[in-house]
Amino acid sequence: MTDVERVGIVGCGLMGSGIACARAGRDVVVAETSTAAADAGLQRITRSLARAADTGKLTTAERDAAAGRLTMTTDMALMADRDLVVEAVAEDERAKLEVFARLDRVVERRDAVLATNTSSIPVIRLAAATARPGQVVGLHFFNPVPVLPLVELVPSLLTHEGTARRAHAFASEVLGKHVVRAQDRAGFIVNALLVPYLLAAVRMAESRAASAEDIDRGMTLGCAHPLGPLALADLIGLDTVQAIARSMYAEYREPLYATPPLLARMVDAGLLGRKTGRGFHTYR
Repeated sequence: MTDVERVGIVGCGLMGSGIACARAGRDVVVAETSTAAADAGLQRITRSLARAADTGKLTTAERDAAAGRLTMTTDMALMADRDLVVEAVAEDERAKLEVFARLDRVVERRDAVLATNTSSIPVIRLAAATARPGQVVGLHFFNPVPVLPLVELVPSLLTHEGTARRAHAFASEVLGKHVVRAQDRAGFIVNALLVPYLLAAVRMAESRAASAEDIDRGMTLGCAHPLGPLALADLIGLDTVQAIARSMYAEYREPLYATPPLLARMVDAGLLGRKTGRGFHTYR
């Protein structure tokens, strides 16, 4: 069984709020950069707990107990006593490096697990921002976190095996996730397969070979995919898709990972998908 009782989450956007595991019976501190961001993150978590109660996944008492175990903060010093901290900020290497450098200074337990939810950045690069690279590991969750059962466990070349085992136990035994182990290569398993497919769909729309609606309809009705590739890109966030593609292109230099101009222009325009109300499709 895992020894992780006190959990920290850095970042409370779509991924961080989903990872916030108060409902798993752990004490959870969630850190954000501003009061406004913390308030927005708390609203996401509250809505998620309410949905779980409404659908019978949690009782009202369990919902209230989970909320009671949750602390929102803008003070990273509250991570000092954590057994495991998950970084879940935007897919930006510089921002993640800053988080890991700060965690290295404030987390007092020297064998605490410092995990990153990066989608594509090699874990060893983030571990290098700390004086304890053996305690850094990748724990890549998938959106929406409460629904999708998979976690990619990504040890770097310097991750201690004990760290990997503790992270695996936390994800599987506490959160009930199915864990797969991936090599520390940009994209890991899922995105190495998924992103070229999404980019191919963007290029098809860009060339006007078919409409976004027909591209997605072709894959849902013709291949039984639950979402078409462009709708899935909208769900992930077009800025995140672009960031993953750029990281993978930098690692492999394969043309299939290169960002299509249409995707870059949509990100420039702030058309990021569901989170902004408009991407390849329009959302309320």
